Amino acid sequence: MEHTAPPAWVMLAYLISGVFFILALRGLSSPATSQRGNRFGMAGMLIAVVTTLVTHEVASLPEILGAIAIGGGIGWVTARRIAMTDMPQLVAAFHSLVGLAAVLVAAAAFLNPAAFGIVGADGLINPVSRIEMGLGIAIGAITFSGSVIAFLKLAGKMSGAPILLPLRHVINLGTLAAILGLIGYFTVDQSPWIFWTVTALAFLIGFLLIIPIGGADMPVVVSMLNSYSGWAAAAMGFTLHNTAMIITGALVGSSGAILSYIMCKAMNRSFISVIAGGFGAEAAVSGGEAKEQRPWKRGSAEDAAYMMQQAESVIIVPGYGMAVAQAQHALREMADVLKKQGVSVKYAIHPVAGRMPGHMNVLLAEASVPYDEVFELEDINSEFAQADVAFIIGANDVVNPAAKTDKTSPIYGMPVFDVDKAKTVFFVKRSMGGVGYAGVDNDVFYMDQTMMLLADAKKMCEDIVKALQH
Repeated sequence: MEHTAPPAWVMLAYLISGVFFILALRGLSSPATSQRGNRFGMAGMLIAVVTTLVTHEVASLPEILGAIAIGGGIGWVTARRIAMTDMPQLVAAFHSLVGLAAVLVAAAAFLNPAAFGIVGADGLINPVSRIEMGLGIAIGAITFSGSVIAFLKLAGKMSGAPILLPLRHVINLGTLAAILGLIGYFTVDQSPWIFWTVTALAFLIGFLLIIPIGGADMPVVVSMLNSYSGWAAAAMGFTLHNTAMIITGALVGSSGAILSYIMCKAMNRSFISVIAGGFGAEAAVSGGEAKEQRPWKRGSAEDAAYMMQQAESVIIVPGYGMAVAQAQHALREMADVLKKQGVSVKYAIHPVAGRMPGHMNVLLAEASVPYDEVFELEDINSEFAQADVAFIIGANDVVNPAAKTDKTSPIYGMPVFDVDKAKTVFFVKRSMGGVGYAGVDNDVFYMDQTMMLLADAKKMCEDIVKALQH
């Protein structure tokens, strides 16, 4: 059974949906236009789905509508109930579903190739379709199992520390080589054992690739898995002869790959070094406790309120600790009070702050922080030298000067904020024991101009607001 070309109007509809997806990506590049970008994406997907349902007899209409209602209902309830602080694990969970969908489509195509129009004159699956199918199921399975591990780490159901297996690089390379070799052999022999072995090995390698990666690299992992899910969808688009899936998958795959590259560049790491184990792996194994007992100064909410009231400029550096404490609303309230008292307030966002790309931007946007007060590292780093106060809330590795001075540090070379140049530094963290996901002590804790505000981030901000108002 050979596949026939779709009508011209179908190709046009898929092209229009593709344009909407491109506009969606463009809109999502900025918090100010993200809502519009989401609407473009929804419109593009609606066009693609309706076109596919009209042109394919995949099932009865009641079955299709029932499936859409169930899936849409689950998505609606989940989106309404999920807290913004839990968004990273939600994204990882959704990536796993995309990967699983690719696996199921590939399995269906293998078990019933005639229904997909991929059978040649000899009654066997076309060799090209076998390659598409093999790549689709491999990438999909890697995305699924890798995303499950990422979800467990992000949700705190599994240790965020790297799990380093003996000879892990040899095992990973051997497994990847076996997968590629079997996909190549699958083109000349479509025996079921080959197909299912590729599937099993792909599930295994997804697990093995993610467990050695520590919490500090999680933003890159989420971006990387997003890219994988796109390529899996694109591969299945070829199997299904669906232009919309090919376009959508290629857009997601390429944009995710570009974002992963940008974030690796921001960390001064190669993409290979991240997926091979993540920075800070060895340090994190050592326990993640402060190595030295040096003198440090403890401050209070009243100290912070007084100093920031006297300041002309305050730069706030949020991190994952802010997300865990859900302190973004209290932080914005603190900033609002300071602005009413004539203080200039800005937010400095590091590319890898949080647990997914743009994590801090999302939380600040949820708290209605104005977009024009939020700045990326390269745009604001030079201003710390003139700032009266650097207010660090829940961040650690992204403000650690060891990245600039200590060549033996696992974070050496990663661009960090120059908070040590500010006149006064307030560092909000729960205790002096923890040293961040990279497992490196921070010299900023012990600087003469630093006051440690040891408390829950949300409560500390609330106490500072009370002190500012009185």
